[in-house]
Amino acid sequence: MTRSGSARTAVLWTAFLLVHAVVAVAGWILPSQPMGDVVLVYEPWAASALSGGPIVGVTETWVYPQLALVPMLAAKILSLPLIGGLGASGAYLIAWALMITVLDALAFGVLTRRSSAQPRRIAAWFWCAALLFLGPIALYRIDAVTVPLAVSAGLWLTRRPVIAAALLTAGAWIKIWPGALLVAAVVAGRARLRMLFAASLVTAAVVAVLFLLGARAEIFGFFTEQTGRGLQIEAVAATPFLWLAMTGGARIEYSFDILTFQIVAPGADAVGSVLTPLMLLVVLAVAAIGAVKAVRRAAFSRLFPPLALSLVVALIAVNKVGSPQFQTWLFAPVILWLVLDRTRAKVPAAIVLALAALTCLVYPLNYDALLRAEFLPILVLSVRNILLLVLLIVGIRALVRVPSTPPAVKE
Repeated sequence: MTRSGSARTAVLWTAFLLVHAVVAVAGWILPSQPMGDVVLVYEPWAASALSGGPIVGVTETWVYPQLALVPMLAAKILSLPLIGGLGASGAYLIAWALMITVLDALAFGVLTRRSSAQPRRIAAWFWCAALLFLGPIALYRIDAVTVPLAVSAGLWLTRRPVIAAALLTAGAWIKIWPGALLVAAVVAGRARLRMLFAASLVTAAVVAVLFLLGARAEIFGFFTEQTGRGLQIEAVAATPFLWLAMTGGARIEYSFDILTFQIVAPGADAVGSVLTPLMLLVVLAVAAIGAVKAVRRAAFSRLFPPLALSLVVALIAVNKVGSPQFQTWLFAPVILWLVLDRTRAKVPAAIVLALAALTCLVYPLNYDALLRAEFLPILVLSVRNILLLVLLIVGIRALVRVPSTPPAVKE
């Protein structure tokens, strides 16, 4: 590595560490408890499992896929030496932030190992900026575990497709969204059978272990838990109801079952019930477009990025849940797009940075005002949600415009 290359790498890593430090500390300072899920939900789940109590996903149905418990347990174990001076909650928060930083660092190392490659440097700077703009929610949620897995797997798709598929499958058993990248990889890639085999093997291993631990109906309980959810206030489809809430035509209420704020209004349940099948249709339509392009021999570097991003955006935009941490899902496909096809990734990257900043303005900075149905946070959230739809259109448009490679002419 040249001296200039070493300097660029050092600057990137310095920015990476500073951003993680700033975001981690901001979680302790900003309003609305942006670290709340970590100490109020994850830590008790982990403590219960380690102390012989109920085990979520095994002895009782859980809202997350079961591998999500693994990082929660890891953070709890890492926190044990710190409890004496910080207390259980403080120790767990620090352990969580350190764990996510280490996982991100491993993926960041994979991304920046060729520091002379300008697309990778740009992607690394994008990642730092996106983390900073989104704020603590990018660090203090289980979704943060899946981002580095998805980034590493995406970078290995062409050279190590089996490992990449295994990582994406493991990620999907933590939060479902990395499965969208796996679908895109299987559609756009050439090693489809090997990737499907790896994904099947990981899934079979997870199911077998859960079965041996005594789980039965709980194994796929995260699907049934989602069906009972109402329309969450941050969801794109909830936007009109938020404006109605300003005039008393709708209410914002807290669900103690799902631990989130939902819309209560005439028609809200009907809208929520339609969204899940509609999301499935949109995902299938996007995948079908990608499949047609793949059959027509589209290049992987052109096809995979817009296909992956469009699938992920569909999971967010056509969803009755709109949790702010969902914006972290967008980081990986944009990072991979910047690496594979930097020129066409500029607009999606800019939109994702804007989405991150707007999301932070809503949560945690103005969330209390949103719950009071005040004008400014509703306006900001509405712009954010419209921009999500714009990003979906941009992704699908780029996907439709992917050129086909004509078959070689035999002489």
